[in-house]
Amino acid sequence: MAGIQGKVVLITGASSGIGKSAARVLAAKGAQVVLGARRTERLENIVEEIRGAGGIAHFRALDVTNLEDMKAFTQFALDTHGHIDVVVNNAGVMPLSKLEEGKVEEWNRMIDVNIRGVLHGIAANLPILQKQGHGQFINVSSIGGHYVVPTAAVYCATKYAVIAISDGLRQETDRVRVTVISPGVTESELAESISDPGARNAMVEFRKVAIPAESIANAIAFAVEQPDGVDVSEIIVRPTASAY
Repeated sequence: MAGIQGKVVLITGASSGIGKSAARVLAAKGAQVVLGARRTERLENIVEEIRGAGGIAHFRALDVTNLEDMKAFTQFALDTHGHIDVVVNNAGVMPLSKLEEGKVEEWNRMIDVNIRGVLHGIAANLPILQKQGHGQFINVSSIGGHYVVPTAAVYCATKYAVIAISDGLRQETDRVRVTVISPGVTESELAESISDPGARNAMVEFRKVAIPAESIANAIAFAVEQPDGVDVSEIIVRPTASAY
């Protein structure tokens, strides 16, 4: 199955940023998108926008750190459409700080969302995709999954983990495609979760060259539209003006 038209695509973290843009782009290309996030009022607005443009979209509240909630989200998609073609594990948080600050609760939150959230997406959907004999995971990592900078040690570790998990999954199946998208600095709300003043100020400067979230959404669409026999394993998308 090639192209995007008619594919059922689940997107986590779909209330803003890359997830929101991916929903818009994929729906415009004919996908039937199922959106999950905690902020359901935002999801409702996005779904109304997509439907107003002639697209097909549904939403359900989702906390990716809860496996049972992820399973319920998957079941909602199955009940609505009867099958699943693509799972975009996009939900993520980025509260940067130096390790010496000891912000353990923030570290744990990144581990829960950025790593466990991806694992829960895989656990809930892999048996279904394997039974179907086809499907695709698109796991959103980061340029931070390729190099580490001060204040980002834990965040980068979680994004390295996404790449490792994705590559392991890719090697374990010959029926399900696995793609990692690694965005460079991109317009999003991620920086708003940074509580450390120094890291927050540094991020303001870093984000001056940020590219629109739609640029990442287009990379996701490219991976989705390839034929089943073609697995785009990894895409890095970053600003031309960025040194990293």
